[in-house]
Amino acid sequence: MTADRRIQALALAALALIAAPTLAPAKDPLVFVTAFAPGDKGGIHAYEFDGKAGKLKHIARTAGAENPFFLALSPDKKFLYSIHAKQFGGKENEQVAAYEVVGRTGELKFLNRQSAEGTAACYLDVDKTGKTVLVANYTSGSVASLPVKADGSLGEKASFFQHKGSSVDPKRQKEPHAHSIVVSPDNKYAFAADLGTDQILCYAFDAATAKLTPNKTPFAKAPAGAGPRHLTFHPTGKRIYAINELLNSVTAFDYDATAGTLTEKQTIPTLPDDFKGTSHCADLKITPDGKFLYGTNRGHDSIAVYSIAEDGKLTLVVITPSLGKGPQNLAITADGAWLLCANMPGKNLAVFGIDAKSGRLKSAGEPISHPSPSCIVLLP
Repeated sequence: MTADRRIQALALAALALIAAPTLAPAKDPLVFVTAFAPGDKGGIHAYEFDGKAGKLKHIARTAGAENPFFLALSPDKKFLYSIHAKQFGGKENEQVAAYEVVGRTGELKFLNRQSAEGTAACYLDVDKTGKTVLVANYTSGSVASLPVKADGSLGEKASFFQHKGSSVDPKRQKEPHAHSIVVSPDNKYAFAADLGTDQILCYAFDAATAKLTPNKTPFAKAPAGAGPRHLTFHPTGKRIYAINELLNSVTAFDYDATAGTLTEKQTIPTLPDDFKGTSHCADLKITPDGKFLYGTNRGHDSIAVYSIAEDGKLTLVVITPSLGKGPQNLAITADGAWLLCANMPGKNLAVFGIDAKSGRLKSAGEPISHPSPSCIVLLP
């Protein structure tokens, strides 16, 4: 090859490199974790997550968040909402605090707080437009919706509903205890699990006004004494799963998106048949591909792993130790490769790799110390 041709070939290669599309490297998620404690001990911690090794690196802490039991992230990832309570479950209503997420530094900028309209506020969700925050209050047994302003701050309540009723457990079900509220994937309905009444209450949701209205079919029944706690929709949007705190089980419901109704399909235990101790379920999460569901057992201190069939029914795969006492909350990375577990009384965070074929969990290493973690939120 002559010198001129070599020069021409190098020039063409350089042009090809310039013309080639530049692919942005995939971002590892930012992880926000609560420290469920009063006063200065409470707070919201931020971690960088290494998506190759499954490791967490602490980068920031937001003080001034008292007893921040639960968190929710806006759909555009710009705002984080947290429970705030000087005395959790006391006589005064809790509050919901709004924060702006400052880049990917882990910094949170406080915006404002509004009343949760109840006590022991324990769950938050943000609708698909990001214009409404919904809150469930455990002790007072109520739910409320709060409008979100353009700057991410919260307005006063748009709607409030006091649950009524009781169920069969004389200690835990003398009165209503709203334990979660989630918006349906179509953004038309909101479902609230009430541990005290064994009901999944359904509300029609108006995104334009941030208002809830009791549905024509106002609730679906959970098994008697089940104590439904947390809810999660399957990625297909065709079904919803409830984890039952008192009976240590998961119930699958089919979801009718037209009528806003739920039909029970299956209830399956979370504990081994030979377990004789005391345990109570807490949280459940589904992998992004919809193939596996995970539920926590506090007392047995484990994570139940289920495969999900095409019809939505669950089959137990394995029950894995949570590597800490009282697994309270779970989070799964957007790529479905990792599961994070907050062991609240165990005061640690455990990371597990997820086997894509079986759903089984493998520890990524020794859990890291963290003060009373009650909720994990991932910012992809």
